[in-house]
Amino acid sequence: MSSQANSHPSRLPRSHNFRFIETNLAAISHSIEQSVFAESLARQPGLFQSIDPRVKILTLLALLIATGLSRSLAIILALYGLSLIFAWLSRLPLKMFITRVWLFMPFFTGIVALPSLFLTPGPVIFRMPLGLAITYTGAMTALFLLFRVGTSVSLTILVILTTPWNSLLKALKILYVPDVIILILGMTYRYIYLLLMIGADMFLSRKSRIVGHLSGSDERQLLASTAGVLISRSLQMSSDVYLAMQSRGFYRTPHTMDTFKIKSNDLVFGALLMLLSGLAIWLGR
Repeated sequence: MSSQANSHPSRLPRSHNFRFIETNLAAISHSIEQSVFAESLARQPGLFQSIDPRVKILTLLALLIATGLSRSLAIILALYGLSLIFAWLSRLPLKMFITRVWLFMPFFTGIVALPSLFLTPGPVIFRMPLGLAITYTGAMTALFLLFRVGTSVSLTILVILTTPWNSLLKALKILYVPDVIILILGMTYRYIYLLLMIGADMFLSRKSRIVGHLSGSDERQLLASTAGVLISRSLQMSSDVYLAMQSRGFYRTPHTMDTFKIKSNDLVFGALLMLLSGLAIWLGR
C-alpha cells in the first residue's frame, strides 16, 4: 500500500497546484460560452427576434418609463409577467431568464432597500430586538424598489438576448446616441472576449509549464503578472487597431451589413406596446 502511494508522489500536489489556474480557466471559458449562447438565442426564431431592433428599443424605453412611473405594485407585477410571456414566446429558457435577474439582483438592490424597512415611519407589522421594527410602509417601499428594478432588468435582458449585439448598437441611432459611443461599445464588446481568449491561452500555457507546488504568494504573483501582460497587450492592440482603421479610411461612423426594414407586424407590435405602456402609466397613477 505504501509502495503504491510512493510510486506516484506527484498526484496529490498536481491536483492542488493547478486548482488556482483551472479556476481561472473555467471562469474565462464560462464567460465566452455565455456570450456564444446569447448570440445563438438572438438568432433563433421567436417573437422578439422577428421584431425590428429599432421598434424594440422604442418599446423598451416606453415600458421602462411605465415601470418607473407606476405607483401600483399590481401594475409593476403585470409588466413583469408580460416580460415572462414575451420571453416564453421568444423561446428563451425561462429558468435561465428568471435566475439571471433574481439570483444576484435582490442582494445588491436589497442592500439599498433594507434600511427602508426600519427607517420608514408607519404601522408596525413586526418587532425585532434592539428596538428595531419593520413597518408596513417600509415593507411596501422595499417591495416597490425590488420589483421595479427586477422588472426593468428583465425587460432589458429580454431585448438584449433577442437582438444581435451589432444590430442592437445600430438601432441605438434612433435615440440619437452619438456614433463615437456606439463605436466604443461595439469595440469594447468585441475585444473583451478577445482578451479573455488571450488570458485563457496564457493560463493554459502556464499550467503546462508548472512543476511542483504553488504557494499563495506564487498564485498572487501569477495573477498580477497575467493582468499586467493583458493590460500591456490591450494597449498595444488598441494602438494597432486604430492605425489599421486609419489606414483603411475609417472616419467616425461605423457601418454594418445589417439592413433594417420596418414591416407591418413591427408597426402593429410597436403600437400595441406603446398603448400598453400608456395604459400602465394611467392605471398606475
